[in-house]
Amino acid sequence: MALLMLACLKSAAWAADVPPLSLYGNLPGVERAAISASGDRVAIIGLVNNVRTLVILDQNKKPLGAIPVDDAKVRGLYWVGDDRILLYKSDTVKLGPGFITEKTELYAMLVIPVDTLKTWMVFENNPRITGGVRQFYGVQQRDGRYYGYFSGIAMEQDFRSGPYLKSLAAVLYEVDLQNGKATIIAPRFERPGFRDWVLGPGGTVRATLDFDSGTGSWEIRNAEKQEIAKGKNGLGRVNLVGGGTTPGTIILAEDREGEGERWFEIPEVGGEPREILPNASIDAAYLDEDTRQMVGWREEGDVPSYHFADTFRQKVANATVKAFPNLSVHIKDWNKAFDQLLVMTEGPGDPQTWWRVNIRTGNASEIGTSYPMDPTMVGPMRMIRYKAADGLEIPAVLTLPPGRDPKNLPVVILPHGGPSSRDYPGFDWWAQAFASRGYAVLQPNFRGSTGYGVAFQRAGNREWGRKMQSDISDGLAYLSAQGIVDPRRACIVGASYGGYAALAGVTLQQGLYRCSVAVAGVSDVAKMAITDIRESGSDKALKMALAEEVGAKSDLRAISPVVFAAKADAPVMLIHGKDDLVVPFEQSRVMEVALRAAGKPVEMVTLPGEDHWLSRSATRLAMVEASVGFVMKHNPPDPVR
Repeated sequence: MALLMLACLKSAAWAADVPPLSLYGNLPGVERAAISASGDRVAIIGLVNNVRTLVILDQNKKPLGAIPVDDAKVRGLYWVGDDRILLYKSDTVKLGPGFITEKTELYAMLVIPVDTLKTWMVFENNPRITGGVRQFYGVQQRDGRYYGYFSGIAMEQDFRSGPYLKSLAAVLYEVDLQNGKATIIAPRFERPGFRDWVLGPGGTVRATLDFDSGTGSWEIRNAEKQEIAKGKNGLGRVNLVGGGTTPGTIILAEDREGEGERWFEIPEVGGEPREILPNASIDAAYLDEDTRQMVGWREEGDVPSYHFADTFRQKVANATVKAFPNLSVHIKDWNKAFDQLLVMTEGPGDPQTWWRVNIRTGNASEIGTSYPMDPTMVGPMRMIRYKAADGLEIPAVLTLPPGRDPKNLPVVILPHGGPSSRDYPGFDWWAQAFASRGYAVLQPNFRGSTGYGVAFQRAGNREWGRKMQSDISDGLAYLSAQGIVDPRRACIVGASYGGYAALAGVTLQQGLYRCSVAVAGVSDVAKMAITDIRESGSDKALKMALAEEVGAKSDLRAISPVVFAAKADAPVMLIHGKDDLVVPFEQSRVMEVALRAAGKPVEMVTLPGEDHWLSRSATRLAMVEASVGFVMKHNPPDPVR
């Protein structure tokens, strides 16, 4: 059994010259992994005999148990000590009458005892808690028992009619992870807006943040309910990170208008906030599991870097990164002693390899590969930089087809979603699928992308369909000038905002691309803004954010591809999941109707039961096969010599 499971999770060489598209389209062979408190046990979600499975291994890689997870949309995997696993998942569910939206995404936390594998769900035996788990606040040990902290929606009790829903605001619960008993430890926020908490040792509530969306004001109160900080943030971009870098403090993250996100350390007894890590690009904070104080952070960059206050942890992180030269090293999890780590590496020749690193012995043992293939079949990727039309430097990821001379190649322009996001020089499964078929792939981090400072990100404000769009096509011109690609053989492909850019590339722009593929793309920006505002309950902060980032309502038709469908100058493929709650399915449907009415060539691919994130293996594969097939039809690659 052990050999079978490990063989299925480990990498394998491919005899064929070109890997099948299923290698890229299916969910990865190793998807997630977590290590127990002692480091003696590892939980992995991956493919075993082509079935998605949660596998539990001991320190000798001997399986202790396995549970099929099938099509579950897994969002997180955590250990509780050494004896229990938490699996965080979500489901798209239909709502009944009285709600402002037809569907929503509900989250659940499964508790899995290692000895019995008899799974139960947080809140499952409490009929007065509805809507699943709203947020997870970690685990604490007290008096030999483990407790989890989750927010959920509490129903009120009427002695005549029974439970009823008064508010969708969340209540904070402590849940005994042995018997499932749930106890309220902090009430909900009673005004429009939201409430956030910081927990301390033993599960105590150390601080509470309240944001009032009606006034744009926020305040923080300590455990004694004394106000220790307050302010205004019309966009609602304020949250609690956790305990501070020193005992007796908490950290507030706030994105003030025009300043970008800044972190402030606030004394719990009150006092002047102190900004920490100014000008740093913080990707994640690491909190001590017992004290909940911040002990380190991960820095955003082309490759991640790690910073810890403790000298030992910093040495371990540095040594781990150094052990995998020329690769992006992602430290995914560690044991309590920080001497056993789970690491994922990716980059040139590495299709995402997972390792168990033992600091005491100095050994790193491979536990699996996300995309099992011969390393020579990985398309080489690197960062490039080019100038936009107005002189702004644009970073981008360039992936080349393996084994091909980088001259006059056909090219796929693949802008990212967000648009507040970015692409990295790692193993991107969609980009690699195109590269495997002979295409150069350019992923521009156009203005508005994250990771390059506040000014660069804000330069994208109100530039949808304008400079953000020309930043993308300027990358095509650069590659052409370098002789790397043939500009007459270019297609534009993208998902979410990238799908919008793909549609804009053949409607708002002309003469650039031979085809366009939009996955869950926005076609009618004005309608999208109206939908977002309606589903938020006309939230003032959201209205302000949309006006700042996308533009005023009167400007949105001028940047909507559906308005210019009659100008489309290349065949279009639209792909959309029916359960998409981020960009409604209707956005693709109206674009299809507009293109057909204008007599333009268009294909529509519907992904039943799929969400915005392509969370299911079968529909993700269907997307890859459809998009790659469409590009190969309209922009054929060079034959293999």
